[in-house]
Amino acid sequence: MKLKSNLVIAFIISLFSVIGFGTVSLLISDQKIIHFDDTIISAVQGLENPALTSLMKFFTFIGSSMVVIILSLILMFFLYKVLHHRLELILFIAAIGGAAVLNEILKHLFHRERPHLHRLIDVTGYSFPSGHAMSAFAVYGILAFLLWRHISSRLGRSVLIVFSIVMILAIGISRIYLGVHYPSDIIGGYFASGFWLACAIWTFQFYMEKRQNKSSAF
Repeated sequence: MKLKSNLVIAFIISLFSVIGFGTVSLLISDQKIIHFDDTIISAVQGLENPALTSLMKFFTFIGSSMVVIILSLILMFFLYKVLHHRLELILFIAAIGGAAVLNEILKHLFHRERPHLHRLIDVTGYSFPSGHAMSAFAVYGILAFLLWRHISSRLGRSVLIVFSIVMILAIGISRIYLGVHYPSDIIGGYFASGFWLACAIWTFQFYMEKRQNKSSAF
């Protein structure tokens, strides 16, 4: 019963993510999201000030490939050496690595150019979907899933969820603020990463449930 419930939840999340990503990509292709993007960019960049710029650069740095790799290596070491959770380590690697590969594939499929408005940093590469958004969603999403299983208190779980959401949103918003992504890039990145994460967790849960049932049968 628990397995069936988990499968249904994962299916709903993945389906919602696919529909969301498909809708955003169609709106971008038909150029029907330009007003939305421009409105959000104007509102976010209208808040520009030196202190906020420094904060946004910090969050963008936190979401950079270098920091994600370092953080991932630390978490992988913790999962393998401290907790001895080798299967969770495989899930972590699949979630982070898969999101990165999927992002590269999608970027080269859509070939969307980055905004040419007010930029506070220089970056290269295609814009849609945002690599920072996908990476942040994958890292902090899988981190929340793995740690949730080992936190028993309601307060601890609440702090974990709030922290994960804040980091995901802050990293995404920082890319809009700094002028290197459209808001639709960020939203599309969240949907794409949400789909991959749901599939990875579904596979993990399915395997763990089957493994447990097989062990209890003997």
